[in-house]
Amino acid sequence: MNDTTTADSAAPAEAEESTKKEDSFFVFVIKLVLVVVAFRSFIFAPFYIPSESMLPRLVNGDYLLLAKWPYGYSNRSLPQSIPLLPKKRIFASMPERGDVVVFKNPPLGADNWIKRVIGLPGDTVQMKGGQLWLNGKPIPKQEAAPFEIAVSPNTSCLSTTFEAKNAEGVDVCRYPRFTETLPNGRSYEVLDLFNKPSDDTELFVVPEGHLFLMGDNRDNSEDSRFPAEIGGGIGFVPVDNVIGRATVMMWSTDGSAEWLMPWTWVTAARWDRIGGTF
Repeated sequence: MNDTTTADSAAPAEAEESTKKEDSFFVFVIKLVLVVVAFRSFIFAPFYIPSESMLPRLVNGDYLLLAKWPYGYSNRSLPQSIPLLPKKRIFASMPERGDVVVFKNPPLGADNWIKRVIGLPGDTVQMKGGQLWLNGKPIPKQEAAPFEIAVSPNTSCLSTTFEAKNAEGVDVCRYPRFTETLPNGRSYEVLDLFNKPSDDTELFVVPEGHLFLMGDNRDNSEDSRFPAEIGGGIGFVPVDNVIGRATVMMWSTDGSAEWLMPWTWVTAARWDRIGGTF
């Protein structure tokens, strides 16, 4: 009789303990999700480079970490732009000229793009003969060694004009490269490939609360030089559209890796690009 009573009382206890474990695991998963969401919303988030508009600094297949705090927070900072924060950006700070920023494309709204900050509110920006002018003064542009990048599944040459072989006989794209230096001392490299109408633009005056953004690959970038329209440029970009600033290169791949061949995960990596800062 005592054995039966003991067994009967043990069963509910075991069931209760099992329920507590399930509840505890569920709570753990919820907390983990909240931590990940908070981390990606307010601290760092990954960003994949899908195009060549920011060559030579960024190439197709790069993965970088985006810092979310430098310019403050808005609904744009949250996944899917969930409207949980005040409409006005909190802890707001203006980007600096030369910063590489990720932002919501004004014509599309949902798409995240990446460009370099060239003009701040009140600045005048113009291209003359392929040279950048800022506030009525030409930005120094010095020729540098050509930029070379290996041809791969992630990289093909924009034109046969730029097809070449390096010293090891590897097929590469070889592009004319230049160094620009902004008035604040920030230097960065750009590509200037062709003579195009975008090399000579009207004089742009950056409105209050907006930025003038450009791609470093000047002849292969839809940016603030072009009107904001789907399939076209981005026009002046509202500061509130900025999500964060590029900080460090996390990973880079030439696109040749295959899931079923693990050794290609190593051979496809561009190891020399990993760890670079902005």
